Amino acid sequence: MTETQLPAVNREWHLVSRPVGWPKSEDFALVEAEVPQPGEGQVLVRNAYVSVDPYMRGRMSAAKSYVAPFELGKVMQGGAVGEVIASNAEGVEVGDHVLHFFGWREFAVVDAKQAVKVDPQAAPLSTYLGALGMTGLTAYAGLLRTASFKEGDSVFVSGAAGAVGSQVGQIAKLKGASRVIGSAGSDEKVKLLVEEYGFDAAFNYKNGPVSEQLRAAAPDGVDVYFDNVGGDHLEAAIGSLNRDGRIAVCGMISVYNSTEPVPGPKNLARLIQTRGRIEGFLVGDHYDLQAQFVQEVGAWVRSGELKYSETVVEGIENNLEAFFGVLRGDNVGKMIVKL
Repeated sequence: MTETQLPAVNREWHLVSRPVGWPKSEDFALVEAEVPQPGEGQVLVRNAYVSVDPYMRGRMSAAKSYVAPFELGKVMQGGAVGEVIASNAEGVEVGDHVLHFFGWREFAVVDAKQAVKVDPQAAPLSTYLGALGMTGLTAYAGLLRTASFKEGDSVFVSGAAGAVGSQVGQIAKLKGASRVIGSAGSDEKVKLLVEEYGFDAAFNYKNGPVSEQLRAAAPDGVDVYFDNVGGDHLEAAIGSLNRDGRIAVCGMISVYNSTEPVPGPKNLARLIQTRGRIEGFLVGDHYDLQAQFVQEVGAWVRSGELKYSETVVEGIENNLEAFFGVLRGDNVGKMIVKL
């Protein structure tokens, strides 16, 4: 086994009780543990950046879902990228940088077959958690495959200043959308969408009914709606959907902390008239697009055609507050914790 000087203590976040409604600080604990040693076929990674994402709220519940819930009293998981500081695996050397799924901690032991090598010379390490990572692939697969985007489509994106939404809008523009509209939760974010990301129109959903603001921004209706929010945004999109319109459901952050059942859209019958389609998707079903995604989107990132923003919080001790920030919508682009 090859290794560098190993540290003595590993700080990691544990879930200690299952949140009801909005998560609270008391539901979590920052724990000191021994730095784990890699076994056969494993590597030890010093995490440089870890990801916090809306879907993690679902894993804090015991309810059955598409992914196993976090275990109480155990360290949580999430995307992370870092440097290999000890290797007990062929093909992965000390000094290599890898992407893996054992965030919420400073040091992680990872099976080498579950670690993806990344090149910090080709793009900043943090982008492998966002623009060139699972976030970017979510945008790419959801728009192009699930929503069957085609040149000339009019596209509406909710949560458009977030990590996924901002890429959806830009990819749609780069692929020839006739019009791209975004919603966001502040006037500053609306300005960013239009001036930085090239959206044709955007609105602050807090400034009035979403259905009215969407009709004003898209008087000719929308062909594609990429849903990150649910609730009134989904109902508004159905109301503005054109003939043969498609809705890709990526997330519904507006209902993640609800404690009572949330009613669905009241206008679903309109799908009959429009021959519309609503389809949910998970990025894990579309990893066959990974190589195509990295080639196409990587080129856009390098050329500057696709812009991305990151909200960076420093320190593992602030990992939880960064997660709360995602739920509140504090972030512009990808929320990342730098360790």
